[in-house]
Amino acid sequence: MAMPMPKQQDIRRLDRQGVSRSEIARRPDVDRATVAKYADMDDMTPKPPMDRRRGSKIDPYAALVDEWLEADRMLPRKQRHTARRVHDRLRAETGYDGEYTTTPGCVRRWREANRIGSDGYGELVRAPGVAQIDFGVAKARIAGGLVDDHCLVVTFPRSNMRYAASLPGENAECLCHGLVEVFGHIGGVPPVIVMDNATGAGRRNARGEVTPAAVFDAFLAHHRIDARFCNEGV
Repeated sequence: MAMPMPKQQDIRRLDRQGVSRSEIARRPDVDRATVAKYADMDDMTPKPPMDRRRGSKIDPYAALVDEWLEADRMLPRKQRHTARRVHDRLRAETGYDGEYTTTPGCVRRWREANRIGSDGYGELVRAPGVAQIDFGVAKARIAGGLVDDHCLVVTFPRSNMRYAASLPGENAECLCHGLVEVFGHIGGVPPVIVMDNATGAGRRNARGEVTPAAVFDAFLAHHRIDARFCNEGV
């Protein structure tokens, strides 16, 4: 264990004052070798702690992961790589066969070094079967051009399952069509859906109350779904 800096300075000060090293070594917790070490030391700059992290299978792919995360700066937050997405791409595109547990650390170190905000979210607790509905916009290449693609995302927070449908817009007709696609895929209809906002579903008045669009209201009645809306700005 390194000697505390004040004791190191005392040794060097006494040595400069001409006190013999034998005399200095008579002090508690100091021997002649220690006196010689610190009295003769040219560089007193504290050494940075060594990185004791052992190498892992993901290290050879770190440069590629850096490229992906750097490119994320140009994308909407919801379209950026998560640790899971990085892991899946590595396995699919490079033959990487490491465990997922090493990937979050690699992503975290890059974000800390580049001061990128976390994409984590607070835990959302819902009863079983409750679905959360939200729209997002992603960049997609269609017919050779980069365009905004409207994504309807249906999330079941209880099970952390998520499904998405690509749509041309966010009006009531697109909303209903996207929900039908998702419900058909999962083979069921949730009894309650929570809307992140009223876009496409209806209109919100000055008091924050939402009146569902006629086509969406009929959709809810047909499927016996109870729709709830988050407060504006939440």
